[in-house]
Amino acid sequence: MHRIFTALIAAFALSIGGTAQARISIDITQGNVEPMPIAVPNFLGGDDSARQLGVDITEVLMNDLERSGLFQVIDQRAYIEEPMVNARPTFANWRIINAQVLVVGEVEELGDGRIQVSTRIWDVTSDEQLGAVAYKTPADNWRRASHKVADFIYKTLTGEDGYFDTRVVFIHETGPKENRNKRLMIMDQDGANPVPLTDGLNYKALTPRFSPTQQQITYMALFDNRPGQVYLFNIETGEQEPLGTFRGMTFAPRFSPDGREVLMSIERGGNSDVFKMDLATRRLTRLTDNPAIDVSPSMSPDGRRITFASDRGGSQQIYVMNADGSNQKRITFGQGRYQTPVWSPRGDLIAFTRQYRGRFYIGVIRPDGTGERLLTESYLDEGPTWSPNGRVLMFFREPRPGAGSSLWSVDLTGRNLRRVRTPGDASDPAWSPMLP
Repeated sequence: MHRIFTALIAAFALSIGGTAQARISIDITQGNVEPMPIAVPNFLGGDDSARQLGVDITEVLMNDLERSGLFQVIDQRAYIEEPMVNARPTFANWRIINAQVLVVGEVEELGDGRIQVSTRIWDVTSDEQLGAVAYKTPADNWRRASHKVADFIYKTLTGEDGYFDTRVVFIHETGPKENRNKRLMIMDQDGANPVPLTDGLNYKALTPRFSPTQQQITYMALFDNRPGQVYLFNIETGEQEPLGTFRGMTFAPRFSPDGREVLMSIERGGNSDVFKMDLATRRLTRLTDNPAIDVSPSMSPDGRRITFASDRGGSQQIYVMNADGSNQKRITFGQGRYQTPVWSPRGDLIAFTRQYRGRFYIGVIRPDGTGERLLTESYLDEGPTWSPNGRVLMFFREPRPGAGSSLWSVDLTGRNLRRVRTPGDASDPAWSPMLP
């Protein structure tokens, strides 16, 4: 199934038409962003099947834009025109319903099993075209075309890359609370197309992490009466291999930004320290050597620094060090426990979990320790993972004891909090890079 999907997504072709200088845009660096009113009529098609594909593509596209929190899609029942993709719209018809941007599109069946999805973006206030794009893909790969169109709109209007054409790997949990079946599952970032990667019968899967450079993950496998084992899993082939056998328990592996190393913490003699492994040579290098517990390492996108959690100061806090283990500095000093730090792909922030007075929070802080902000709060919020553009976090939540865990997303304003649909209980999400 993964091979078929990979073969299909590799068939995309991209062409971009001429664009005018955009006069309308969204500044997503501001703390309070009012959603932009945007009109998205159903994409047109030449026959019944193409028209139905157009409706389906439009629905996915609108959901992507709405969930970003940056756009307010105007109800289609207010539209008074059916615009064509190759004709200038009557802008007055869109100004009257207060649309600032109009997206028009069509689906064309090419006769070889492929479709072409064409899109134009119009600035309603200035009567200008902002961008045009066309994608060719096998017809049954229409969902990816929808996400790619959404990414194109996002970048056209914000100037930054989108994050919709991505996937999320997570732990799918079933069974009684005292003996959970935990298996790897992967899905589109909006919750569509969930597919199990492991069966969860022989071991429990924990803490999956995506490679930033390829469709590969690393994760922990927990066997009965044996320490956790770290594996590499190739999503395209379904093949996996152990990284090696380590003395003591191994925790929370994570790739370096270039995908050539894996960071992890290893317990030896009751004490956990941070290590890194060269994937080509399997050589293991110790980075911390402290009688405290050092866990959850994550490397900065430039590969020069590593953040980790340690209780060496009495309570568990977040630290930053150079990639070789030197110059270890504490950056959080708040009350409670700070856990699971993870560096943003942009390099500007570190996300974390904070536990304080029986509540859990997802927050962010600058690498120098300034600007700490808490974005979420509940009975249990844990395990943040970044979208590839560094603007959205996904995490898992248990709203009350015994309620089961689910995936949620929140943007950096903390205002756009949304549940991500999954088939049953879910935890430990890991966001992929943009798909090739």
